[in-house]
Amino acid sequence: MAKRPHAPRDNRDKERDRQRVNERIRVPQVRVVTEEGEQLGIMSTVDALDKARQAGLDLVEVSPDAKPPVCRIMDYGKYRYQQKKRQGKHVPQSKLKEVWLHPKTGEHDLLVKVNKAREFLTNKDRVQIVVKFRGRENAHVQEGSKVLYRMLELLEDVGKIETPPKPAHRQVVCTLAPK
Repeated sequence: MAKRPHAPRDNRDKERDRQRVNERIRVPQVRVVTEEGEQLGIMSTVDALDKARQAGLDLVEVSPDAKPPVCRIMDYGKYRYQQKKRQGKHVPQSKLKEVWLHPKTGEHDLLVKVNKAREFLTNKDRVQIVVKFRGRENAHVQEGSKVLYRMLELLEDVGKIETPPKPAHRQVVCTLAPK
């Protein structure tokens, strides 16, 4: 007999994962810290909640595992806003964009590829230039290298070579990083 899959998590699990605020704090005593970081000591949860309300702020449980749990008097809405803002502020990773060429790529087609690679490099993305060889082109790798070096020459003002051109199975690969 096969096992049944687990039931989806319900809203109670989400509530448990979130921080407890104000009336959701159900322990009898808590250690209280003010918004400025000043320790008020251990007091009943009701008294701590009254102090927070007098200040016009919320009582937020910041360390539920401590004995007794540590609660901070703060503006919870402002705190959540700053957390969300900080979370979205991460530095974007540069992506690796790929440009394909062939040994018989014409001059105009090469310039179109150069402009596209230039656009990627100005957007702070890395560019991998791949010269692919098909059939009889494998016998003339130097023709593909000429096209690749011509492209590198046209892009030297916006990018620097991260990995030099190296032959791989039926292709030559080179990576450029933005300057």
